[in-house]
Amino acid sequence: MRLTVIGTGYLGAVHAACMAAIGHDVLGVDVDTEKITALSEGRPPFYEPGLEEVLTQGLASDNLRFTTRLTDAAAHGEVHFICVGTPQQAGSRAADLRYVDSVIDGLVPHLRSSCLVVGKSTVPVGTTERLTERVAGLAPAGVRAEVAWNPEFLREGYAVEDTLRPDRIVTGVNSPQADEALRRVYAPMLEAGIPYISTDPNTAELVKVAANSFLATKISFINAMAEVCDAAGADVVTLADAIGHDTRIGRRFLNAGVGFGGGCLPKDIRAFAARAQELGAGPAVAFLDQVDEINARQRTRTVALARRMAGGDLTGRRVAVLGATFKPDSDDVRDSPALAVAAALRQEGADVRVHDPEGTANASLAHPELYCDTDLLTACKDAELVLHLTEWAQYRELDPVKLSRVVRVPVLIDGRNALAHDDWRAAGWTVKALGRSAPSPRRTAVAMEPPPSQLVPAPGPQSTSTAPSSALMA
Repeated sequence: MRLTVIGTGYLGAVHAACMAAIGHDVLGVDVDTEKITALSEGRPPFYEPGLEEVLTQGLASDNLRFTTRLTDAAAHGEVHFICVGTPQQAGSRAADLRYVDSVIDGLVPHLRSSCLVVGKSTVPVGTTERLTERVAGLAPAGVRAEVAWNPEFLREGYAVEDTLRPDRIVTGVNSPQADEALRRVYAPMLEAGIPYISTDPNTAELVKVAANSFLATKISFINAMAEVCDAAGADVVTLADAIGHDTRIGRRFLNAGVGFGGGCLPKDIRAFAARAQELGAGPAVAFLDQVDEINARQRTRTVALARRMAGGDLTGRRVAVLGATFKPDSDDVRDSPALAVAAALRQEGADVRVHDPEGTANASLAHPELYCDTDLLTACKDAELVLHLTEWAQYRELDPVKLSRVVRVPVLIDGRNALAHDDWRAAGWTVKALGRSAPSPRRTAVAMEPPPSQLVPAPGPQSTSTAPSSALMA
């Protein structure tokens, strides 16, 4: 099929390359000339494992091309996917849909034949209905353009895998013809047995924000328990292990720490709450305000713990922050808890050195006042406090004995509760973490759900150009 993908950020670039990989004739569109040039040359404009490989394959097969002109898209596509951003409005919790609307306004008047316009961006419920009226008023005479919604469920760091082998496909359609077109788009996935849920557009739009709200709630729940554990002198990791054995609860996303971030989860739950308020259902999701507050409080609690470990005053203290991105296997620093904590430490007078395997360039752009380094050894040299804030595999593999010879004072705050604390303590480190006020327990190995990184391996070779020095690895 002839597909267009409008918007080539994290979602759109991956979707375009993967649709080409399964045999479609794909045209990617973006207003950013530099981004389109890079993609046309096979260079992803951001770090995403496996993307360069499928991008290169698509270009080589002539199944994939890129342009800056919506008129080209109008002439090309049988199905047009909208993959532009829906950021939070300035001064409001609501989603800003100006980019979605601009795609409709720039595409539909130039359509030459009937087609399907499919939104993948995360939007407030009711968007398909509103856009259907907009499209009807803009379409040329004799051209029927139907609007449908097909929410994405990508995880940065696993976006290629999640597109080619999703755990489900959800479509919101208003006609059998739209449903049939989307079944043709995703035919290889359906043949592989991927669950396909076809529903109305309102339900499809709600699926994404409901899923994100549930995940955010689960993360904030265990972070609230961490706060209680600190007050009670208990251990949140043992608590999470224990309740995670309950199959109704499960262990995934019960990892207490500095909280969630990124360009999706925080703004999506706020937009959901704002839309529910508009619909008169605000009280039903009022708990999301608490979810958001708990998440923000984890950042301030981490800063407070760092201040306490520095003797009450961070002024002039050398602090190394391990991690700048909001999650591992990404270079995305949008609303990153790690970067927010680093910036707050800097505001309190600390001499902050930030290391990240992939995100230092973006971190420097977002916070030019921070010193960011691609070399872990340099970032940790003479540190009086080390904070582990992004759960990169490189950090889990660090040798605490060797790192202790680099820092000035071996004090660690594990903001992700992901390191082997007993090993670090045995190497002479003082180790602190949120929710870990109880004495170090004698832990018994038990069969647990594997972490997400083991459930779906990252596709393609991993970049090692900025990995920690092998001299620091265990």
